[in-house]
Amino acid sequence: MNLTAHEQGLVLELTRALSSSLDLTEVLARAQGILTRLVPCDYAALCVSRPERPGDYEWMGLGAPGVLFAHYPELASDLVSRKELKRNLLYLRCREMGLPLEHVLAALLDLSEGWHGGFTLYREHALPFSEREQALLEDLTPYLANTVRNCRLFGHEATRGDVLDALFRHQGAECVVMEPPEHEKLRTPGATELLRRWYPEELKADDSRLPQELREHLTRLQALGTKRPPGMDTWTRSGAKHDLKVTFVELPEQRGHQPWGLVLQECTRGIPLPEPWRQKLSRREVEVVQGVLSNWTNELIAEDLGLTLNTVKTHLRNIFPKLGIESRMDLLYQAAWRQKPG
Repeated sequence: MNLTAHEQGLVLELTRALSSSLDLTEVLARAQGILTRLVPCDYAALCVSRPERPGDYEWMGLGAPGVLFAHYPELASDLVSRKELKRNLLYLRCREMGLPLEHVLAALLDLSEGWHGGFTLYREHALPFSEREQALLEDLTPYLANTVRNCRLFGHEATRGDVLDALFRHQGAECVVMEPPEHEKLRTPGATELLRRWYPEELKADDSRLPQELREHLTRLQALGTKRPPGMDTWTRSGAKHDLKVTFVELPEQRGHQPWGLVLQECTRGIPLPEPWRQKLSRREVEVVQGVLSNWTNELIAEDLGLTLNTVKTHLRNIFPKLGIESRMDLLYQAAWRQKPG
């Protein structure tokens, strides 16, 4: 959308606040005043699923009273017309508790990083949120999602020490910290070996540099600034059995410089195996299904498991009736469908 000069200034100020720390509570406190000037509201709230309990949520309020969160399940309701709303028992209950909510504007935050959440603005007066305000929140949603993701990645560790040290302690990944365009500040001990595996030809002569396509991607991200499209800060290189996933994290400014962290993770490509299926299959059949869900060919499954091609095909013929599935494509569809929440 086309922003006025005033809106552009507020968006720039807000995005700086969102990347100013890896402590989510601290970030939201800094962002609150800016956000309410950009999209006027009485208060706002962020809810984020807990990693260990996906159905449970952590609530953080931007000026929102605690009673709102304590009674939220009771207050949640489908959208109704204004005439119906005034007769709604939940609406009346809300006013009894000192929460005369009239309008709500909400955005769903990213579902692709192992978490999900929502960001909601509330108004106690009768003026509804305009279409322009809705569009503004929609434009801001990727930045809010990135902030939650970055704080989830490093926030817990970063509260105990320097953010660069937190990168070293991040489990299950290797990290490289850059000051664009070329200056490397540090890398974790296993980062060089990981990059060697994925860029053997390019790094044969000099493995101390970041591969060119990663440097170029970082340069593009930095040049786009606040205009980065959603998803651009996650980059994937595909291999035969695994993917290299690189998450670009804009770190808080340090001594006048803006460092970026590159989080490098080798990921198995595919759909998680539904737990009920595991109970119906033998150990070897589970391994074959996991190969299919990783989008491997029968030949690749056979090579990985040390089986013949005919043995893999026999396993699949036995697996399909056990799971009530008709084909390989149906297996992929059913497994993906079972991952949907609810």
